[in-house]
Amino acid sequence: MGRKYIDCQEMVAPGGAKCNERITADTEKELLELAGRHAINVHGHSNIASYREKLLGQIKEVAAPK
Repeated sequence: MGRKYIDCQEMVAPGGAKCNERITADTEKELLELAGRHAINVHGHSNIASYREKLLGQIKEVAAPK
């Protein structure tokens, strides 16, 4: 399995704010932890547990170089 990422630009932040952050990690667990911290610290989310399902649906695989 390759690296995974969540593109914050594809998410809807509170207040409709746009964000250009792309968060990458080697594992889904690590990615969810990093994305959760980003959601709290940058976008003001207070309950990551309820947001986790939405984050899970946004995980993508980084394309392997050709």
